[in-house]
Amino acid sequence: MKKFLFLVFGLFLSACGSEELSIEGKWVEPVPNMPEIKQGFDLEQGGKAKSIGMATLQYDSWKEKDGRLILSGKSIGNHQTIEFTEEYEIVSVDENKLVLKNGDYVREFEKCMDCE
Repeated sequence: MKKFLFLVFGLFLSACGSEELSIEGKWVEPVPNMPEIKQGFDLEQGGKAKSIGMATLQYDSWKEKDGRLILSGKSIGNHQTIEFTEEYEIVSVDENKLVLKNGDYVREFEKCMDCE
C-alpha cells in the first residue's frame, strides 16, 4: 500500500511540475510617456491576434515557438499598409504578467480582463 501511495504522490508531483501557463489572453502595457493609456494585444486561441489601443498597428496572428512569441500584422499609415513580424523571447509569464525581450528592449505586460 505504501508503494502505491508513493507512486500516486510521485505522479501527482510530476503532473503539477510540468504544467505550462498559456500566453493566450489580453496583455497591455502603458503607452510610453502616457501611462494612463494602455496598449497591447489579445492572443486568441488558434493563433489569431488583435491589437488593443493601437489604431495604426494591427496584429492579426501569433504563434509561440521555442520559447519565443512571434506576432504578425499590418502597420497602417501615411496612405500605405506594410506587413510586419515582431519576434520576442518570452522571459517570463504567470497569471498576471508577461515579460518579453528583443535584444536589450524589454516589455512588461499585465493581464487585462476588461479590455476591448
